[in-house]
Amino acid sequence: MRHVLLPALLAAAALPATILPAAAQDAPAELQAPPLAERTSASGFALTAAQAATELPHLDLTLKVDPATRTIDGTADYTVKATAPLQRAEFDLDPRFAITSVTVNGRPARWTNDGGFLSIDLGRTLRAGQTAKVAIAWNGAPHVARRAPWDGGFVWSETPEGAPWIATAVQMNGCDLFWPCIDHPIKEIGRLDSTIVVPEGLTAAGNGKLVGSSTEDGWTSWNWSTRSPNTYAVALNIGPYELASTEYASRFGNTIPLKFWHLPGHSEDAAELLEEMKSYLDFFEEMIGPYPFADEKVGLAETPHLGMEHQTINAYGNEFKPSPQGYDWLAQHEFSHEWFANQLTNTAPNHMWLHEGLGTYMQPLFLQWRDGEAAYHAALVTQRQGLLNRSPVVPAEPITSAHYLDEEAGWGRDIYGKGSQMAHTLRQLIGDEAFFTTIRRIVYGRPDPRPGNFVPQFADTDDFQRIAEEESGRDLDWFFDAYLREAALPVLTATRNGSLLELAWERESGEPFPMPVEVRFDGRLETVPMTGGTGSISLGSDTMHYVLDPMNKVLRFSPAIDEWQTWMMEQRGMRRGG
Repeated sequence: MRHVLLPALLAAAALPATILPAAAQDAPAELQAPPLAERTSASGFALTAAQAATELPHLDLTLKVDPATRTIDGTADYTVKATAPLQRAEFDLDPRFAITSVTVNGRPARWTNDGGFLSIDLGRTLRAGQTAKVAIAWNGAPHVARRAPWDGGFVWSETPEGAPWIATAVQMNGCDLFWPCIDHPIKEIGRLDSTIVVPEGLTAAGNGKLVGSSTEDGWTSWNWSTRSPNTYAVALNIGPYELASTEYASRFGNTIPLKFWHLPGHSEDAAELLEEMKSYLDFFEEMIGPYPFADEKVGLAETPHLGMEHQTINAYGNEFKPSPQGYDWLAQHEFSHEWFANQLTNTAPNHMWLHEGLGTYMQPLFLQWRDGEAAYHAALVTQRQGLLNRSPVVPAEPITSAHYLDEEAGWGRDIYGKGSQMAHTLRQLIGDEAFFTTIRRIVYGRPDPRPGNFVPQFADTDDFQRIAEEESGRDLDWFFDAYLREAALPVLTATRNGSLLELAWERESGEPFPMPVEVRFDGRLETVPMTGGTGSISLGSDTMHYVLDPMNKVLRFSPAIDEWQTWMMEQRGMRRGG
């Protein structure tokens, strides 16, 4: 993330928004105090017994946002449902806020908020299946993002004309930065009805469908409704927006609304990007399956930060920049997360590659779909140069989202590019039919998705591996262990013994790696099976030229890239030292 080995232009062509460096957005020092509490600073802590026994079928959330004081005033009216005996409702909420009221079924309740862990006495024990109404009111100045979207929080900005322009981006820190939630990926809310109250003249673009708006005493309330939102994908987007709209006729027979809340003066660019979004829809619906939120909208909001995959209201801050690939890579990447994050959600931060790796693979895959093989392989080759391979993509020990920012581990980078490269290699190994059926099953829970026949899915790496094994009919432990559960890439060594070419794989763990290897020589292409991790082939003569893996099917260690990355780091250090 903050460590960048590639030149800026190369990185922009290869890597998604959420790992590119951004110009620091330094808020005034007084807005950064106090620092985030430990529990608030990261997302995905292990659930407590009470949180595990809690379902959240409904939330009525109201947030009044005051740009003049940079404060918010909120109420959260929850329906809490027990799945096991439940005495307490336990949420997460940044302790910098003043909690002004907590009630259970309309009566004042006893509560504590210890370092961001909000515990509420329900007054009785709910049996499995029983519900309670829990209402929380709070106010204060929310944490200000230093470098959104990398460091989460509020972004208080202004348009060039001086109008308030406000956004939230909380993926790394979680929903509890500005509203009480269970800050864990599996604790989505069944139905979120939100009311965002802003000064008259501003628009609040939100998740889901617009229910209505009303203005009173200089304030406008914008009412939104959405189903099963990913918790970090609940977002505020506030500004003097104008609205661009169009529709997309889906191959599945439904019509999908496309809407873009953009700043004044950007109407032509916004309309062009919406037309481009139709090509993304066409791609995703053909290659993956139906747009998961077609009954709500495809939505974008122009933001003062780079971007984020906010469900049905993707944050867009790429400034309509052209790219040599001829598409807006940021808009396409964030849109990919409607499938890989919002429809399919990882069960814990350890499995975040399911969001970012599969989402990142959608960029070269889109280029293959639109432009052909050369564009696909060019994107993959460029992407390959950014892999660090310092820590496993799927760590063995439980982690929180804070691991994303660990520069030494480099995990927050490799979940993108390495996850994507692994997906490419898996596809080459098991074939398109097994690969894409695996993708559909992990995303939709079934191989034949149609609008209305699927629900949001939660999955981990073991689920993905199990489905890939079922679809391919292969044992793939060796594959997923080597690429996701070990840090170093497999190393392929080649030794000539006269006309005999001897090949061997080496893994960090020392375990076998039976990945077949293609060899091109004498005008033909041969596949070496590599049973047990070794294999050989006769080249016909001891001077025959050969090429290993000529179609770049297998992700493996590259001495050239390793040497180049080391040189780049040395150059960077010299520039800093000089």
